[in-house]
Amino acid sequence: MRRLINRKPDGVARLALMLLPFLLVLLAYMAASEARLAVNPNDKLLPGWASISAAVERMAFLPDSRTGNYLMLNDTLASLTRLGMGVVIATAIGGVFGILQGLIPYFRATFNSFTNVLSMIPPLSVLPILFIMFGLGEPAKVLLIVVGITPFIIRDLALRTSEIPHEEIIKAQTLGASTWQIILRVVVPQMLPRLIDAVRLSLGAAWLFLIAAEAIASNAGLGYRIFLMRRYLAMDVILPYVAWITLLAFALDLALRLVQRAAFRWMYRGNGN
Repeated sequence: MRRLINRKPDGVARLALMLLPFLLVLLAYMAASEARLAVNPNDKLLPGWASISAAVERMAFLPDSRTGNYLMLNDTLASLTRLGMGVVIATAIGGVFGILQGLIPYFRATFNSFTNVLSMIPPLSVLPILFIMFGLGEPAKVLLIVVGITPFIIRDLALRTSEIPHEEIIKAQTLGASTWQIILRVVVPQMLPRLIDAVRLSLGAAWLFLIAAEAIASNAGLGYRIFLMRRYLAMDVILPYVAWITLLAFALDLALRLVQRAAFRWMYRGNGN
C-alpha cells in the first residue's frame, strides 16, 4: 500500500536524509555568523571559519609556547584516560552485580532496593563529597563517572538477566550444572553483548560527568579547556572542542558496536542487519 509508513528510502536517499539536518545546522550557523560579523567584525559569539581554522591549528598542530605541549592532544589524552578508567571500573562492577542481581533471588532481595535508591541520587550532587574525601586529583573525577553510570548498568543488566527464558535455567540444572556453571556457561555468554549495549547507552552520561568534574578542578582535559576558554569568550576554541568531543563519543560508540558485531555474531542472525 502506497502510504508513507510503508515507503522506505533507498541507500542514496537514506544518506542524503542523514546528512540533511547537519547541513541545515551548518548553513544556519554560517548565515548567523556572517550577519553578526557584518555588524561587528570583532564579534566573538559566532566566529567565522577563518577564526575557527586558526584556533584549531593553534590548539592541535602547534606546540604551546609556555609548555611546549600540543594542547588538544594533551587534553584529549587526559580526558580519555579518566573516561576509560571510570567506564572500565563501572562495567566490571555493573556486570557482576547486574548478573547476580538478575539471577539469584537472595542477591536480588539484598541489593535491588539499594541499587534503585543509588540510581536516584543525582551524581553531580556527590561531586563535592568526592572532592572532600579524595581531594582534587584524578580519583574523584574517575569515581564520579563510576558513581554516575554503575547503577544504570546494574539495573539494565539485571533486567536483561531476568528475561532469560526460565526453561534454559531448568534445562541446565537437569543436566547437573551448578549455580556457578549456570552463571558462567549460560548467563554470562548471553549477557556480554547486553553489557556492551548498556555501556554504549551510558557513555553520554559518562562524558557529562567527566566534563563537569574537569570544569571544576583540573589542569588538563577537554572540559577544563572549554571552561577555561569561556573566561575569554573564545568561541573559536570552544566550538571545535565541542565538535571534537562529539566525534570522540561517536567513535567510541561505533567501536563498541563493531566489537559487539564481531564478537557476538549470533545476535544479528535473522534480523537482517
